[in-house]
Amino acid sequence: MPRLSEVIAALDALWPPERAESWDAVGTVAGDPDQEVSRVLFAVDPVQDIVDEAVKLGADLLVTHHPLYLRGTTTVAADTFKGRVVHTLIKHDIALHVAHTNADRADPGVSDALAGALDLRIVRPLVPDPTDPAGRRGLGRVCELDHPLTVREFAARAAERLPATAQGIRVAGDPEALVRTVAVSGGSGDSLFDDVRAAGVDAFLTADLRHHPASEFIADRAHSAAHGTGTGTHNPLALLDAAHWATEWPWCELAAAQLDEISDRNGWGLRVHVSATVTDPWTAHAASTTTSEALGAPN
Repeated sequence: MPRLSEVIAALDALWPPERAESWDAVGTVAGDPDQEVSRVLFAVDPVQDIVDEAVKLGADLLVTHHPLYLRGTTTVAADTFKGRVVHTLIKHDIALHVAHTNADRADPGVSDALAGALDLRIVRPLVPDPTDPAGRRGLGRVCELDHPLTVREFAARAAERLPATAQGIRVAGDPEALVRTVAVSGGSGDSLFDDVRAAGVDAFLTADLRHHPASEFIADRAHSAAHGTGTGTHNPLALLDAAHWATEWPWCELAAAQLDEISDRNGWGLRVHVSATVTDPWTAHAASTTTSEALGAPN
């Protein structure tokens, strides 16, 4: 069996920590470099439910996409939920390793896995990494559909292919507009609006879209349609807002397959698993039933 340090070296080769954003907190959070590793669990979130699953599974290493500590802390006391995670990991000799924005930028990375789940053909990165001469790394992906779909049909595909969550898929834009090209970005993506417009795609699927950016998108499209002009950039026909966890979970399957291949190549015999535990924080969704007339809005 390999030592933890050997497995971490392989993971760092896939997702070099120096490619993470400056604000990020990636790498090994807990674990003895000399401990042996035989079983690995991949998950999106390092929360207690996932750590308990790793204990039950008998995992020696937990790899998550999201950091446990993104900001500084002064305590790992077990009466705090993150401290309890640390205590559980150490008590059961489970290492924790994080690949976050370095996995977002990777080739293949988080958005490649998202595009694959949606059966999209990847054309290029949405925001290319200037340090990659091949032009394959970067944030997000610009993709093509195998055949045009309406926004409504593409949203239905996303709802079917991505893991089920209470939120499902929200749409801003004309549901009957045709979509041929799509930008995707796993996780929070409304900081990429300018890049999406510059890419000239028909739709943008991401997560955590906020009210004001989405509202400005609607207003900008309405203005362009009314005047037959744009603002110098192309506004996509639609925004599709999925649950953050759901857009990043496909990466766990991709990452597990990558480690499986490395294990086979090195003769390690690792047993690699992907958690199916839903750690999206939202647990229910109630569709609105109040009419505009009841709110006193004009017809």
